[in-house]
Amino acid sequence: MYVSYWGIVLIAVALGMATQAWVNSAFRSQSRVALAGGRSGAEVARAMLDAYGLHDVAIEQVSGTLSDHYDPRAHVLRLSPQVFGGRTVAAAGVAAHEAGHAVQHARGFAFARVRQSLVPAAQIGSQLAFPMIFIGLWIQLTGLVLLGVIMYSAAVAFQIVTLPVEFDASRRALGALQGGQAGVVLPADQVAGARRVLTAAAMTYLASTLIAVMYLLYFLGLSRR
Repeated sequence: MYVSYWGIVLIAVALGMATQAWVNSAFRSQSRVALAGGRSGAEVARAMLDAYGLHDVAIEQVSGTLSDHYDPRAHVLRLSPQVFGGRTVAAAGVAAHEAGHAVQHARGFAFARVRQSLVPAAQIGSQLAFPMIFIGLWIQLTGLVLLGVIMYSAAVAFQIVTLPVEFDASRRALGALQGGQAGVVLPADQVAGARRVLTAAAMTYLASTLIAVMYLLYFLGLSRR
């Protein structure tokens, strides 16, 4: 058990570091490329939202690095400083991606709805599952281990459903940047640059999901002993 568990931990650390380095490298690279048309990330997002009739979605700047996200409850797009004010291919790609999440919400994208419905269970599962599993193993109570595994499965399901949500948001973003819905029609090389940034970001979700599935299978095996 010890070797297997720490083996997964080492894989998780290695994958996390590799994918984060990929994201940082791609973002830095495309942050040096001035966006055709000179719009800021906030302006790109605003144009895309307006093109889809989402005039009620606000855009705010938040602190942090790549802390960009869409809040469906408040109908607010929150962009980090380098994306909000950045006039680069990287900023445009990230801003359009987050606007893509707002479009998903407005259009009732099925995976986005499922993902939102899993949020409460996923939050509880991610907080309580590991303590329950380890306590159950310590006191040799298989039922408690199994309950922890069931709770953790909700967090894993959330991560799995997140993948098509993120991929679809990137697809919408790139389509908008190519088709002009983001207020600018990018040349092919800049679309490719935005795609590199979004692909790198997507790989972080894929890596975390893979690790979560590995943990789930590992603990599921323990619960059956």
